[in-house]
Amino acid sequence: MPELYTADYVYINGGFRKQHALVVENGKIEALGAVEELAGKYPNANIIRWDGQAIVPGTINAHNHSFQSLLRGIAIDKPFLEWRDKALYKYTPLLDEEAIYTGALLAFGEMLRYGVTTVSDFFYVHNGGTAYDEAVIQAAKDLGIRLVLARTMYDWDGAPAAYRETVQEAVERTRSLARKYQGDPMVSIHPAPHSPHAASPEMIQAGHRLAVELDTPFHIHVAEEMFEVEEILRDYGKRPIHYLDSLGVLDERMIAIHLVWLDDSEIKLIGSRRSSLAYCPSSNMFLADGVTRIPDLVKAGVNVSLGTDGGCSNNRISVYEEIRMCALLQKVSRLDGTCMTAEEVYRMGTENAGRMLRLPIGSLEAGKYADFTAIDVNDLSLAPKGELFANMVYAMQPGAITNVVVAGRSVFDKSGIRTVSERTIGRKVEQLFEKWVK
Repeated sequence: MPELYTADYVYINGGFRKQHALVVENGKIEALGAVEELAGKYPNANIIRWDGQAIVPGTINAHNHSFQSLLRGIAIDKPFLEWRDKALYKYTPLLDEEAIYTGALLAFGEMLRYGVTTVSDFFYVHNGGTAYDEAVIQAAKDLGIRLVLARTMYDWDGAPAAYRETVQEAVERTRSLARKYQGDPMVSIHPAPHSPHAASPEMIQAGHRLAVELDTPFHIHVAEEMFEVEEILRDYGKRPIHYLDSLGVLDERMIAIHLVWLDDSEIKLIGSRRSSLAYCPSSNMFLADGVTRIPDLVKAGVNVSLGTDGGCSNNRISVYEEIRMCALLQKVSRLDGTCMTAEEVYRMGTENAGRMLRLPIGSLEAGKYADFTAIDVNDLSLAPKGELFANMVYAMQPGAITNVVVAGRSVFDKSGIRTVSERTIGRKVEQLFEKWVK
């Protein structure tokens, strides 16, 4: 039976429509329109009234490392390499399947509370197989969040052993997962060579070839820190984007993460190849990475989306937070209050990311997945209601989010997460740390 969701406002085609509704059936949006019109067209629909609410697309977290939520608050206020060694590398040997599952529950559960309906998890703790990857997937399924597993391909010998694979192992394991979940609307598998400094040229090219074979995007960290640029220049005589171009992997499939330290020629080149960027402004600020030149990349033709990055390099996991931070950081770094608009940054957190991930998500349209949230238009952080969109982008607090629906399934409401209780998640995290400190 179809479900008819009614609300005071529905965000359709770039604006809020009063007294509108949407019809959901089989996990997809069947129709949108005025309440009276849809009620007449679907007389047998189960009506769900969200009075005093606005229905908006679910946000999309374009880049995360779920297990890192376990390390939140550890190694704060440190330089990048010291942070990496004292948080990631120190705790990696303690991570087993249960820890990976618990970390994913924590990360994904918090995201659902904040209106994230799809997450791209750049996951690299494989421990010689795919069992840890499956633990992340199981956590996403248990919670009901849509998952893109960007399965990392990592062969730098300076990293913990649990991260590393040979090129052949990385390809075979990633391919096997992709085939297993092919056709599952809730799980997508993408190859993700870690970065030009942590994946060999052969690994990067193998990841790209696999993406072509699977017809998916591929993900890669690029130019997050200045030392990475210097390493690539030293080892290959080229800046990172030119180096990737020389490998034949710079194209519309590439989802680059960060892109902080690019020169003009790199911005022009990556734009001409129609690659995408998963931008993580809060993480870049927390780690003092620098400021990515977002207006220049957009002008060059790069499709920009937003990610939170891992919980220990950001501490918050809200795409609404990144929407706001993206705009503010660009404005102050360029001393130009007009360089980013509310409409631009909101699209980065929604439809741009859907297009980048090649999924029918990010906007409310017939035929797309029924992934949406409701916000309380009477929440004080959204007043005055006459400026609802601007206040949603720049002022809204997480408490204004009252309902989250993924694939037509209610996964969060005012009572909390409906699939795995928050108390259960919190207890599992505490039990894990009790075991670690023994």
